[in-house]
Amino acid sequence: MTDGDEGGRRLPAHLDPRAGRGSSQSDSTGRPERSPRSSGSAQGPTRRRRGGLFIGARLIAGLLSLTLLGASGWGWYLTEVAEQNLSRQDVIPTDGNDNNGGGDADAMNILIVGNDNRTNLTPEQLAELGVSLEPGMNTDTMILLHVPADGSRASFVSFPRDSYVDIPGYGTHKLNSAFSFGFNNEAPEGSTDQERAAAGARKLIQTISSISGVAIDHYVSIDLFGFVLLTNIVGGVPVNLCQAQQEPKSGINLPAGAQEISGAQALAFVRQRDGLPGGDLDRIVRQQVFIGGMVSELLSQEVFFDLGLQRRLVEAASQALTVDSDLDLFGLAERMQAVTAGTVNFQTMPNLGIGTEDGLSIVVPDDREILYDFFANLTADGPAPAPPAPETVDPGEIKVAVFNGSGVGGLAGLTQTELEIAGFVVTSTGNADSSDYTQTEIRYAEGQESRAATLAAAIPGAVLRADPAAEGSEVQLVLGSDFNGVGEAVDAAPATAPAESDTPRTAADTGCIN
Repeated sequence: MTDGDEGGRRLPAHLDPRAGRGSSQSDSTGRPERSPRSSGSAQGPTRRRRGGLFIGARLIAGLLSLTLLGASGWGWYLTEVAEQNLSRQDVIPTDGNDNNGGGDADAMNILIVGNDNRTNLTPEQLAELGVSLEPGMNTDTMILLHVPADGSRASFVSFPRDSYVDIPGYGTHKLNSAFSFGFNNEAPEGSTDQERAAAGARKLIQTISSISGVAIDHYVSIDLFGFVLLTNIVGGVPVNLCQAQQEPKSGINLPAGAQEISGAQALAFVRQRDGLPGGDLDRIVRQQVFIGGMVSELLSQEVFFDLGLQRRLVEAASQALTVDSDLDLFGLAERMQAVTAGTVNFQTMPNLGIGTEDGLSIVVPDDREILYDFFANLTADGPAPAPPAPETVDPGEIKVAVFNGSGVGGLAGLTQTELEIAGFVVTSTGNADSSDYTQTEIRYAEGQESRAATLAAAIPGAVLRADPAAEGSEVQLVLGSDFNGVGEAVDAAPATAPAESDTPRTAADTGCIN
C-alpha cells in the first residue's frame, strides 16, 4: 500500500494533508523512524497542538489508536483513513437495552469485546500466535467503557467471562455464552456469518444492559490478529510480573519483573488463566494492566511527532475493529480530550468470588441492587487523578547513605562503588538495623521525591518509602535480599492475593501482578 492509497482508494488531494510533504523515513523493519521529541521539526505537529492530535492515547488498544483523530485537519484525515477500513454493523438492539440503574443520561457507554474468531487467519498466522483453528467465535473479554458527559475520565469495567448471569430468553448461564446464543439461534435462516455475529452482539448487549442497569450506546469488537498487530506497531507495552510465567496452553513464557511485550507474547499475557491463583479474575487484571500499559506507552512515546506512525496505528486499528453503525469516531475523540493516564481507571464487576454450579467453576455476581448502584455511580467524582511522576535530577546532586540489610557481608561497600560509577554521591555505608530485609528500600524525606525517583530508576523494583523521621536531602538506600546491583532490577516479590480496595487501578499504576 502506497503512502497516498488507503484501502485501495486514493483520497482526493484536498483531503490529504500530506500533500507536499516528504515521505517518512523507515528503519530496516519498515517502521517509520520517530522524530526526536525536542526536534520541533516542521514535519511533525508542535507541542501546542498535542491536545488535538494525540487524543488517541486515551482509549483501549485499537480504539485508543483510532482516537488519535483529534480536532485538527490531520485528525479529520485520520478519520477518513479509519472509515475506509472499519467494519460497521447494526448491532444496538431496539429492546432490552435500558437505563434502569439511573446515572448520567448524557454519559457514553461503549461495550468493548475481544473476539477469538480464527477462521480468517492463515496457517502462518495461527503458528505465529501459537493457537489452533477453532470454529465459531468466542467473546471471553467483555469490558464496559464509561465516558462521562464532560469527558474528564474513562472508566473501564471488566465482566468476568464465567459470571453466572441471566441471559434474556435463555435462563442462567455463563456470560460468555450470550454471544453464542444470539449467533446460533437469533439470525434468520440463511444469514451470513456477519449477520449472525450482529445477532450475537445484540444478545450480548441485552445481557450486559440487564446486569448493569445501563443502556449500551456503542459497540466495539477487536479481533485476535489485529490485537497482535497493534502491539507490534506501538513497539511493545510495559507490564510488570511478580513471578516468571510459563504455561503451555496460552504459550506464555515471560520472566518476572518490569518488561515490554508485544506480538504473540502480548496475546499470551492477556489470554492466560491456567496457573494463575485467581483464574479468570487474575486474567481480567492482566487485561486491565495491558490496556493501562498501552495508554501509558502511547502517552510517553514520541507518537504525536510521527505522523507516519499515527497513520499506521489508525489504519491497523480500523482494520481490526468492528463497530456499531452510529459510533462517531471524531466526536468521541473530541469528547475525550481531557483524559490522561491518571484518569483512566479499571474496575471489575462487583462479585462474590469463585463458586461452582453443576460442577462448573463460575464467578458469582453481587446482588442486583449493588450492581445497579455500582454502575449508576460511575459518573461520581471517583478517585483523585494520580499525581504526575516526579521529575528526575542529575545523580551528582544526590547524596546517598547505604545500609546493608541483605545478610550478605560487604555488599554496602560494593554498592558504594557501583553508585559512584553511576554518578551518585555516597556519604556513608553501614549495616541496617536488621539483616533480614527481603525488599530493597529507598527512604526519603518529604520534598525529596525527585531525588528518590532518580535513585529508584537506577534500582528498578526498589520500594520507595517516604520516611517522616528523615531530614535533609540525603536519600537512604537499604539493601534487601532481593538486591542484584545498581542498574539491575531487584528480584520480584512473591505474588500475593490483591488487597480488597474500593480504589480503582489507573493506567498510571505500575505495581507487579500475577
